[in-house]
Amino acid sequence: MAQRRSDIRNIAIIAHVDHGKTTLVDGMLKQAHVFRNAAAAGERILDSNTLERERGITILAKNTAIRWHDTKINIVDTPGHADFGGEVERVLNMVDGALLLIDAVEGPMPQTRFVLRKALELGLRVIVVVNKVDRPQSAPTEALNATFDLFIELGASDEQAEFPVIYAIGMEGKAGYTADTLADDLTPLFETIIKEVPGPEVDDDEPARMLVTTIDYDNYKGQIAVGRLRSGVLRKNMPVVRLTSDGRRVNGKIEYLFTFSNLARQDAAEVHAGDIVALAGFDEIGISDTIADPAVTEGLPSINVEQPTVRMTFGVNTSPFAGREGKTGWGTSRRLRERLFNETRSNLALRVEDGESPEKFVVSGRGELHLGILIETMRREGYEFEVSKPEVIYRREPNTGEMLEPFEDVHIEVADHLTGSVIEMLGGRRGQMIDMSSENGTTYMHYIVPTRGLLGFRTQFLTATSGMGQIHSLFHGYDPMTGSIPGRQFGSLVAWEQGLSTPYAMVAAQARGTFFIETGTEVYEGMVVGEHIRTEDLAVNVCKTKNLTAVRTIDRSEDERLKAPRQMTLDDYIEFIAEDELLEVTPNNLRARKRILNNELRMREQKRKEKLMEAAG
Repeated sequence: MAQRRSDIRNIAIIAHVDHGKTTLVDGMLKQAHVFRNAAAAGERILDSNTLERERGITILAKNTAIRWHDTKINIVDTPGHADFGGEVERVLNMVDGALLLIDAVEGPMPQTRFVLRKALELGLRVIVVVNKVDRPQSAPTEALNATFDLFIELGASDEQAEFPVIYAIGMEGKAGYTADTLADDLTPLFETIIKEVPGPEVDDDEPARMLVTTIDYDNYKGQIAVGRLRSGVLRKNMPVVRLTSDGRRVNGKIEYLFTFSNLARQDAAEVHAGDIVALAGFDEIGISDTIADPAVTEGLPSINVEQPTVRMTFGVNTSPFAGREGKTGWGTSRRLRERLFNETRSNLALRVEDGESPEKFVVSGRGELHLGILIETMRREGYEFEVSKPEVIYRREPNTGEMLEPFEDVHIEVADHLTGSVIEMLGGRRGQMIDMSSENGTTYMHYIVPTRGLLGFRTQFLTATSGMGQIHSLFHGYDPMTGSIPGRQFGSLVAWEQGLSTPYAMVAAQARGTFFIETGTEVYEGMVVGEHIRTEDLAVNVCKTKNLTAVRTIDRSEDERLKAPRQMTLDDYIEFIAEDELLEVTPNNLRARKRILNNELRMREQKRKEKLMEAAG
């Protein structure tokens, strides 16, 4: 018989990026006495991934659990960036309630809409936490009103719209029932969670069933499946069956069984329904698999996430420097294919397909950042490969045959005097303005923009706003294609020959554009070494040396006249490369290059395409 457990609460923390989710979890962990010395625990404790700490964002959803008096609270910290929405969609299946964080100054933001819609669709009990109420220009009442309007707009039921509200300063670990009177700790938040979020509904008499929501890996225990036990009881060494989403049955045994306690997994001999559990024992486990009692014949409903909108081609490194920097044997097509397909087992929003040749693979994701994180992760693991320019994924309307393309909801914050520049830039990219308002010297704009119009836009936007503007985008949907969108404004500076770049050659050529390389960098023919000041590409000799005489053998004046190169990150290169270029990715270097390295062959191909275009036009 189904009943609710009163000793457990399962919650997720959801919000727009940088609204304080991970910081609030820090406070909850410290005040639940997880650490002997809370002051030495540091900040952003759950962001253990190196990339998360470097970029200041949460990329992977993580589980932790704390105990408040007699109640265990399982907490899932989720990403806030739209590109990692797949992480949010699948982990919400494990919980009964959610803490929705809202910035007291900014109010609901684009990603707030996405995560809230998913929570409401699953019928979760949502507690609104108005965070950062101590910030200058804080307007908690306005933020709360805007949040209520968002609930109504998203079709919340009457019960969901009557949500409890907590005000907080996550950085200081304080919370209260009003913005003016905060307690010295987070006790009001904990009490509200216990009171408002229902305990999990369970039936211990039913056969055990668990939907795999997250996958982890241990060098000794193998693949570890994480999910919420929906019914029944799981015991260590118990025989179970793995039911895949495509109907296969795989028999096995639970060799390791864990629950979550504080920041670690805790060995358990037996776990009852309602708790979040981790187990190992199968050689292969996939997200959306059901781990169940052998008597169960049908798996739980699989997890569905929104389809990817952007794709890139990953391929074996074919540059003259291939094999120099990656781990030995890791640059082969077999190893690359294995790594990419393994990623799809845990990264549910990612798609991988074989490309036009055995050395190429088409990888589709939610956006440039989603794919960029995968690229950075692989290069740090020791892989070397090459990737193409991102391109959007089109669809054809089945009834009319009309071609559709993805569009994004774009929200922009910029200083009032820069508004005209931004409007002009988005107008050229086929953006349609939905709303615009101004407050306290800042203009807020809402646009609907084709996804292909945003490829490579972020860098231009930050340049035009001197790095002070903010842009957030969220998938809007598929609509009929708009007109053409202008591509990159400037061409590339391409190395003429292989060798070491010299100050003498670079000083002579620096009037032609901006360099990406420093002196003494080894280059090869066809490698992109900078950005040209004109629209077309230009081959330059950056390896030329000066003929020295016996009178003057050393001249350091060249180094002094050479301008500092532009420091290009992975994100910068992904946005910069053109359709006829590739990005060579190795553990030590990033190099943009032409698809056709030989300068003469590339020029002939360019002339051939120009003739074909003239004949067609």
